[in-house]
Amino acid sequence: MKTVVIVEDDPAMLRGLRDNFEFRGYQVHAAEDGEAGLNAVLNAKPDLVLLDLMLPKINGYEVCRLIRKEGIDTPIIMLTAKSEESDVVLGLNLGADDYVTKPFSIKELLARAEALLRRTQPAQADVYRFGDYTLDLPARKLTRDNEEIKLSPKEFGLLELFVKKPGRALSRDDILNAVWGYDSYVGTRSIDRFVTTLRNKIEPDPHRPTYIQTVREVGYKFEPPQD
Repeated sequence: MKTVVIVEDDPAMLRGLRDNFEFRGYQVHAAEDGEAGLNAVLNAKPDLVLLDLMLPKINGYEVCRLIRKEGIDTPIIMLTAKSEESDVVLGLNLGADDYVTKPFSIKELLARAEALLRRTQPAQADVYRFGDYTLDLPARKLTRDNEEIKLSPKEFGLLELFVKKPGRALSRDDILNAVWGYDSYVGTRSIDRFVTTLRNKIEPDPHRPTYIQTVREVGYKFEPPQD
């Protein structure tokens, strides 16, 4: 059974969300303020978090930041009454994976939640396939139609990060910390150069990328082809 933490201070909306997710078979932990929501995430270790932005005690942005600071990689969908691009970008930069703007369709929210969970399930093997490519992590090898494509160590690390987090918007800082490490002196703009070289090696048309897509004002996300 999948577990979801829903953090929402509107009692009617919280009740509606709880009922719908429970009907879909989720185990639901509900919280009406940011502090309780953060504690619920830390204790329950859920598969998914639905997080309102305007919350008592601790707002949703700060809750999201603290969740990621704890190293918790659980997918987060932000629920916001705001539609301004700056609010969306801030949420994504802090580690949210998706957002819906109120009022929203519960069917759409459920569909987004389930799609996000499908994309973020742990891999069952250390071999990833996308399009004509196979990325073999133990062998440190990328092949296309059984022909090896040479990657530098950092290019390999970058692609490994992308394939392990399909569909997730990753900021340049996220990428830098994951591939180069927190103590690296490499600037975030170097990420763009490595992405460009990686695109040149794997994209059918590097100028119109299929796999490594730019998320404006945030960074990049990896979109494998849908079967």
